[in-house]
Amino acid sequence: MTTPRGLDDLMNALRCLPGVGPRSAQRMAYHLLQRDHEGAQRLADSLDYALQHIRHYEKCNNFTEEIVCELCSSQQRDASLLCVVEMPADLLMIEQAHCYKGLYFVLMGRLSPLDGIGPRDIHLTRLMKRAQDGVVKEVVLATNFTVEGEATAHYIGEMLHGKALKVSRIARGLPVGGELEHVDSGTLAQAVIERREV
Repeated sequence: MTTPRGLDDLMNALRCLPGVGPRSAQRMAYHLLQRDHEGAQRLADSLDYALQHIRHYEKCNNFTEEIVCELCSSQQRDASLLCVVEMPADLLMIEQAHCYKGLYFVLMGRLSPLDGIGPRDIHLTRLMKRAQDGVVKEVVLATNFTVEGEATAHYIGEMLHGKALKVSRIARGLPVGGELEHVDSGTLAQAVIERREV
């Protein structure tokens, strides 16, 4: 028995989502068609709207619907600080922590030669232009502490070396409220190495 072409197309379309394989896509498609027509319509409308109205803002590379992104246009932000993050979700986490008042640049990825992701794929030319705009004084590298994130931070640090900019890297260490006996040895070692004077 063959599935209707429209259903097959829907299942194949859902497979473009990360972590969604053939079975998950099939379950989602059947659920939307059988139990949640309203949800399916909302999803379709939201995707259509997003594709037509959301774009990358050239200055920070983040997603925006406006001509200038909200953070970049804010007079409350310190334009001399530029925090480099991998993804918009990382930017949101920093914002929710209320610990940073500068501006951002979102790479939309990280260097990963094994996956074919190189410097062009994460907009490093655009980052260099932004970092050297005469306003930025410090670039804070806030990529993840994965092999790829570390390689990306190192690569960017090397690119910015000798450009009359302060380049810093967010620190690693123990989680707030964490107990030493429950922390992995790598994290504990890094916390000792990056200790600060009190």
